[in-house]
Order: sequence, then C-alpha cells, then structure tokens
Amino acid sequence: MMGDHLPLLLASASQVRADLLQGAGLPFDICVSPVDEDEAKQRLSSEPDALAMELARLKACAVSLDTPATLVIGADQVLSCEGKKFDKPRDMKEARKNLSFFRGKTHTLHSAVTLALDGEIVWSHGDRAHLTMRDFSDAFLDHYLRQAGEKILKSVGCYQLESVGVQLFEKIDGVYFTILGLPLLPLLEELRARKVILA
Repeated sequence: MMGDHLPLLLASASQVRADLLQGAGLPFDICVSPVDEDEAKQRLSSEPDALAMELARLKACAVSLDTPATLVIGADQVLSCEGKKFDKPRDMKEARKNLSFFRGKTHTLHSAVTLALDGEIVWSHGDRAHLTMRDFSDAFLDHYLRQAGEKILKSVGCYQLESVGVQLFEKIDGVYFTILGLPLLPLLEELRARKVILA
C-alpha cells in the first residue's frame, strides 16, 4: 500500500481517527500533540472553520518539529450551533445540557485535516457537515444517555454516529468521514499525489 517515500504519523489521541486510517489500510504511528487546546483556543480565531484549521495545523506542526522527514497528520473539529461554539462535555450533566440545546436544531461540524513536514504545513483541507437533531423527548434523552454512556464525553457533539447516536437525528448533510472528524478522501488523494501511498 505504501509508496517509496515518507512515513506517516498521526498527531492525535483520537481512537476514531486512528481507526479510520487503519481501516483505510494506512501504516502509521501515533504521536499525541503536546498542544494545550484550551489555551490555544483563547488566542486563535473565533470563527469555527478557521479555528478547526488553526488547531489542526498547530498540532501537526508541534509534532513535526520533533520528527524530521515524516509526514504528520493533524486534524481537529469544532461544533457550532446558532452562533455558539461547543467543546467536548466535561461530564454527563453537561452532555445532557448540550443535547437539550441541540434538540430540534441543525448544528454544523467544522472538520480540518492538515499535513506537516519538517515543521511546515504542506497541505490543508477543511469541510463541513450539517446535522439536524429530531425533537426527541426527555424520556428518550435520559434513555440515550444511559445507553450511550461516558464514551460520548469524547465527542464534541455528545454522540457517536456509528453507534446509538444515530437515533438522535432526523437529517444529515455531509460526508461521513467529516462527521467523524477526519476528511479522509481528500487526505488519501493528497497522499497518492505525494506518492506516499499507491495511486
């Protein structure tokens, strides 16, 4: 599957992103970025598309500086709804509050992926997905939280679309991989163009 060139490194602790790359057949290693996201968000753009991209680039560059001659994949995702940005919930109480806010509304997932080489960004791509939650009952929300469990605390939207979280929605406009936080098809296209994987 690999070409003759650079090794790949994922600068993320996300198991979902790792699973997507592994599922696509890419050999890669993981080096979690040391970037403090909470601190970075205080000084970066407040616009969701730009924020997701800046965070992805920041994480990729931070790892790339210490790993020469390696292509580093950075990715990030921001959720916006009615002009507000949301982070991953701190606990199940906050998850319930956020899901109550999202109920009956359309929110947007802003996903970005970037490649860094020797501390420099060499490629970036951003994409959006729009997801509309149905106007579910409080009883369903309580049932969902019990069924889904604390795994949803790892998701900015408090759901895993590949699991029971799909029951929250009435409409989804967007690419599946973008929703999961890694625009995979454009990334694969760029890796083929760079002869990192076979075309």
